[in-house]
Amino acid sequence: MRRLTAALCALTLLSTGAQAQTIKDFLAVAMKKWTAPFEPFQLIDNIYYVGTDGIAVYVIKTSQGLILMDTAMPQSTGMIKDNIAKLGFKVADIKLILNTHAHLDHTGGFAEIKKETGAQLVAGERDKPLLEGGYYPGDEKNEDLAFPAVKVDRAVKEGDRVTLGDTTLTAHATPGHSPGCTSWEMTVKDGKEDREVLFFCSGTVALNRLVGQPTYAGIVDDYRATFAKAKAMKIDVLLGPHPEVYGMQAKRAEMKDGAPNPFIKPGELVTYATSLSEDFDKQLAKQTAALEKK
Repeated sequence: MRRLTAALCALTLLSTGAQAQTIKDFLAVAMKKWTAPFEPFQLIDNIYYVGTDGIAVYVIKTSQGLILMDTAMPQSTGMIKDNIAKLGFKVADIKLILNTHAHLDHTGGFAEIKKETGAQLVAGERDKPLLEGGYYPGDEKNEDLAFPAVKVDRAVKEGDRVTLGDTTLTAHATPGHSPGCTSWEMTVKDGKEDREVLFFCSGTVALNRLVGQPTYAGIVDDYRATFAKAKAMKIDVLLGPHPEVYGMQAKRAEMKDGAPNPFIKPGELVTYATSLSEDFDKQLAKQTAALEKK
């Protein structure tokens, strides 16, 4: 997966024509992992993993129904629904859908599931036009990055809360990866202990242009503010939009009855945010150097 990530970051340095072809090539390779099945499981307390081997999707069980956090590629929607059913839940019980960011690999099933369940979609206010337009920021006409457009029922900003039954999540604006990139925080029980969980949006450069004609105005400042915010947060359980963000597969393999939950790892967010910040600086320098050569 590291090679895939590196290839994705490199796309930002290419010309438009070359980039378009490389995006196709990248997606062809990435799709193998992104659409590969993974057995759903209870991650911690009322949070369940229902995603694929390469894209993380979560279900949160509440006293008043289910909350779905993100989806995967459009062609994986059936798999996600099957995973929910495998856990004994009903797709029809999804009442809220939360989004971390408006990219096709995390929004592909929204339109179908929303239509099927009547659930309300909640997303960062700056990502609302992307979701309702079904496009990648700065690349509105790129069909390779398009996804089924979907209506946003509630747009949130920093500190807004979303509640369903006995469960409340707090929205944290963490822009950069997308303009309205939103990380979601909630409290879970670990025995008698309370643990803070963060569904971190993302902080990778990915396809984003940072210089010249940036993907959107203010993107560099947004990234840096997000890294600073993440480093200051006190989080016990880091979750993310892709399994490799928090080593999901390895931790899942370590889970045993009566043993400490391996997903509880205070300080992991700080370490991860630091590595993201360092990688961002490298990507910014590369893009700057490439621009100066033109």
